[in-house]
Amino acid sequence: MAKKQILLTNDDGIRSPGLWAAAKALSTLGFVTVVAPREQSSAMGRSMPITSDGIIKEETVHVNGQDWQVYAVGGSPAQAVQHGILRILDTKPDLIVSGINYGENLAFGVSVSGTVGAAMEGVSLGVPALAISLETDKEHHLSYSNHVNFDHAAYFAALFAKKMLEKEFPPQANLLKVDLPREATSDTPWRITRLSPNIYYQPIADRKKSWSEPYPLDYQVGADLATEPKNTDVYVMQKRREVSVTPLTLDFTARVDMQEFNAFLRA
Repeated sequence: MAKKQILLTNDDGIRSPGLWAAAKALSTLGFVTVVAPREQSSAMGRSMPITSDGIIKEETVHVNGQDWQVYAVGGSPAQAVQHGILRILDTKPDLIVSGINYGENLAFGVSVSGTVGAAMEGVSLGVPALAISLETDKEHHLSYSNHVNFDHAAYFAALFAKKMLEKEFPPQANLLKVDLPREATSDTPWRITRLSPNIYYQPIADRKKSWSEPYPLDYQVGADLATEPKNTDVYVMQKRREVSVTPLTLDFTARVDMQEFNAFLRA
């Protein structure tokens, strides 16, 4: 049997410790090709910036006593996936894994996430994909901090990657989003969830700031668990402190009866 081909990427950039924790764990399942953004690219979603240079630089990275040939791409996470499939690999991979991300990707914020955006791009090109993220303090969201332990997140990355390589997932559920609470271990239960309908990363602004001065908006993290549905990614990770596993689909069509909605619009 041919060895499984896994394309590993992220949005934190090619030097992220989370990426290398995933690479080590996934290497037990097949051949791992690492293709990731050259720079920190968080919160890019599935964007395709026209300013990306598309330069691919092959590098050797020494991690965990092993030399890895990796590819740093001048572009967004989704563009890294495109370059990986269309320019670097000789054959389409069996699976795309994106992560492990510094910071959880919950609720409708997934459309902002570069981690999820890379996985979405893989699915759009016909490859099942897994996006995995670990809860961290906000101060670590854009860091390469070595104080964050990715070992248990790497365990779950391999666990669900193995399932995706061995099973024929339905097309409407071949994109899995996995989020771990910070204290999770390999024994932490996991639970199937849906996206929370509530805001999780809340934008904030100082209205006193001058409009003529540069001022990137900030955000705060939080959820009202008293009103949060019990089957959502937010509730399971934040309240139950379990691993949230959310099947996603690229079909954004509203779940309404089309005939009824047609009649509603025409009335």
